[in-house]
Amino acid sequence: MKQRSNFLVGVILLIWFVISFVTNILGPLMPIIIDTYKLSLTMAAFLPFSFFLAYGIMSIPAGIMIELLGEKKSMLIAFALNLAGALLFAFNPQYGMALASLFIIGAGMAMLQVIINPLMRTAGGEEHFAFFSVLGQLVFGLASFVSPFVFSYLMKTLAAPVNNPLVSALGGLVRGGLHWTALYWLFAFIFALMLVLLALIKMPRVELKDDEKSGAAAVYMALLKKRAVWLFFLGIVAYVGTEQSLANWMSEFLKRYHHVDPTTGGAGAVAAFWGLMTIGCLLGLAVLKLWDSRRVLKIATVLSAIAVSMALFGGKDLALWSFPAAGFTISVMFSIVFSLALNSVTAHHGSFSGILCSGIFGGALVPFIVGALGDVVGLRYALMILYITLGYIFFIAAYARPLVNNQTISRKKEDL
Repeated sequence: MKQRSNFLVGVILLIWFVISFVTNILGPLMPIIIDTYKLSLTMAAFLPFSFFLAYGIMSIPAGIMIELLGEKKSMLIAFALNLAGALLFAFNPQYGMALASLFIIGAGMAMLQVIINPLMRTAGGEEHFAFFSVLGQLVFGLASFVSPFVFSYLMKTLAAPVNNPLVSALGGLVRGGLHWTALYWLFAFIFALMLVLLALIKMPRVELKDDEKSGAAAVYMALLKKRAVWLFFLGIVAYVGTEQSLANWMSEFLKRYHHVDPTTGGAGAVAAFWGLMTIGCLLGLAVLKLWDSRRVLKIATVLSAIAVSMALFGGKDLALWSFPAAGFTISVMFSIVFSLALNSVTAHHGSFSGILCSGIFGGALVPFIVGALGDVVGLRYALMILYITLGYIFFIAAYARPLVNNQTISRKKEDL
């Protein structure tokens, strides 16, 4: 039964905020973690690898589990995993525990992302789904923008006595004088609150459309035999790899080459990266009404390559501007590649979406390659691998022949 609920829409938006707040804090933390555990870049790269590996593994099984157990039970399991992962590291802040913690939290986050889109359609109504989807992305971007500032505030206030009961409580839980690990106690507190909230509210059973359901194994095998499916899957790998390489290595790059303090300037650059990405998404909605999505994608990749070049080879001030600017230029890429993919097949969109979501594994693979190369040739030259990922996305824009093109103002006039 379908039940419209503005309250439930608000809960879903809150979940989007939590997912983003926790997921995108790793970039500002990276230089601190490297210094704390005396890690090589390769060892540090295993951190995002662990998190996004869980996304790649869990996306398809999560869809199957949700159909069996329902949305509420699945969400409770997801947040229970998140809570367990956060507490695992909070109680034992060691490098090995960080890897396990990030994998467990990543699994929970992957489950949540699979659940909340169909749930939003039911709670908000199909006629409002596009609006609420965009609103969800804005909330996601807002959380990514806020989380580095929360990190900076905690690092500053925990270093000296403060008259803040919450911060004092978090400081009292910190082990070994590692102030940055207070974030994981904060995450655990947030996850516990979400578990209580979800346990108390009623949630409608979502009736999945045919194109939202996970298909049988035979459907996946049939899709995986198609060349276009692999090409678009690799497009998602390339995009998420580009995004996460910039977000995760930006602060460390600024620290190594320009001596920027990761708790202030580095965190600010990461926040600006996500903030400009959110603004870019909004502008992208308007641009896609004017131009064909493939043209927009080509322009975005060229501008992104320029921004990356200025960030890697410019001076300190240029790098502090160019890294966030790259967030703006890549902002439209994921949605365009995803839509081009789905508009290139005639059936089994739910199964194809599961395959595409598994491409989020690129957020594990590409940053890991950057870290491994960074130990050999230096982080600056290692990040040049982004020219390859951006080049592949440009190839997707040139290759794609969607069955349905995005509606532009000029096309709408032609249809009249």
